Amino acid sequence: MTDTTIHAPNTFVAERNAAVLPDLRRVFATGRTRSLQWRLRQLEAIERLCTECEPAIAKALADDLGRPAAEAWLGDIASTQGEAAYARKHLKKWMKRQRTSLPMAQLPGRGWVQYEPLGVVLVIGPWNYPVYLSLGPLVAAVAAGNCAVIKPSELAPATSRLMATLLPKYLDPEAIRVVEGDAGTTQALIAEGYDHILFTGGTEIGRKIMAAAAPTLTPVTLELGGKSPVVVTADADIEVAARRVAWVKTMNSGQTCIAPDYVLVERTVADKFVSSVREAMSAFRSGESEKSLRIVNSRQFDRLKNLIDTTSGEVVVGGGADAETLRIEPTVIVDPSPTDPVMADEIFGPILPILTIDSPTAAIAFVNERPKPLALYVFSSSRRIAQSIVDAIPSGGAVVNHVAMHCLVPQLPFGGVGASGMGAYHGRWGFETLSHRRAFLTKSTRPDLRLVYPPYSDRALKIMRKLF
Repeated sequence: MTDTTIHAPNTFVAERNAAVLPDLRRVFATGRTRSLQWRLRQLEAIERLCTECEPAIAKALADDLGRPAAEAWLGDIASTQGEAAYARKHLKKWMKRQRTSLPMAQLPGRGWVQYEPLGVVLVIGPWNYPVYLSLGPLVAAVAAGNCAVIKPSELAPATSRLMATLLPKYLDPEAIRVVEGDAGTTQALIAEGYDHILFTGGTEIGRKIMAAAAPTLTPVTLELGGKSPVVVTADADIEVAARRVAWVKTMNSGQTCIAPDYVLVERTVADKFVSSVREAMSAFRSGESEKSLRIVNSRQFDRLKNLIDTTSGEVVVGGGADAETLRIEPTVIVDPSPTDPVMADEIFGPILPILTIDSPTAAIAFVNERPKPLALYVFSSSRRIAQSIVDAIPSGGAVVNHVAMHCLVPQLPFGGVGASGMGAYHGRWGFETLSHRRAFLTKSTRPDLRLVYPPYSDRALKIMRKLF
């Protein structure tokens, strides 16, 4: 989710950035970004940036989001570094031609698929994980041999400034640019016609990004959000489930696109689960003088406070909010009405609705009545039950007995489905998304069968029907 909105291009902004895309196209035309060596240097530089600039990144994230250093390392730094390291180690293999067999009619000949860079990629980053969700896509872009523009979120200004300062020092400054600005800047960039856009943000803004890209037929990868559910069955390890849900729900103040949005727990273990979540949230904040969590801005704060104020459910944990400091206590709401505002849209904050259900079948029906989520989480000690729930509920990704960890596995594609997004990246999947899979077929000039050329005799047509 992001506050960024799409407006008509600002003339000043358009003029200011008008030279960026032509410059990058000229750099790409030299061919230097295609080499394995160039790509490896950029990936290694991203790794070094994460290591050498960790204190500066952590400070910027603290300034923008109030995020503790440990969460800055886990959520933005280690994750980015892991993506770059994995791509660097496997890139040579990814770049190899993929040979394919040919039908008899095409012999003698050879066929293969060759992965080629698209050209210039535009990465539009969000404010909630402004380093990881900008540099993670950049890993895919440079691994595929592209030039790139990074447009950081203006809602994380300290991090945006830091990236604008650091990236030219570590990466090829002629091939990779950072363009800062507001929504008008984003609109102006999109209108220029890049070779691919990778956007991370909210569903409604994703629709606007897609519409803005349509006039230039720019393909888009949309990493959006949605209400990612947790299903807790009666046979689950309740204490572990509660700890893991509470941990990720409160990380970054709940401002995470794959955070658990709400929990569906079987009635027989509901009280124990609620009690365990309460204990976990208390334990996590036991060493902190400030128990409430910082929200990014007043707009988001007001929205979240309204979700608490308007619920028909029972607030059993937290509920407090301070408008002056933009802080909200980790809040648990038990059995809100499915029609409550808190159950309508993605929460994107430290509020956890817990609804009791009678069976896994009821949970499946509840989730499937709503838009397809970005992630699905199931806690159960039965592989059969867990698999049956996962198979019955479409989602971008799914995790059994944990929350959000699939995002940290570069061997797995990360992306949404339906309203939660389109396309995927991470690891090889990102390399392929930002590459053109080009088909190659080479043929010899001999034999050159005359029967395939007109005019066609009846005999020639009979033979061609068998060949082709």
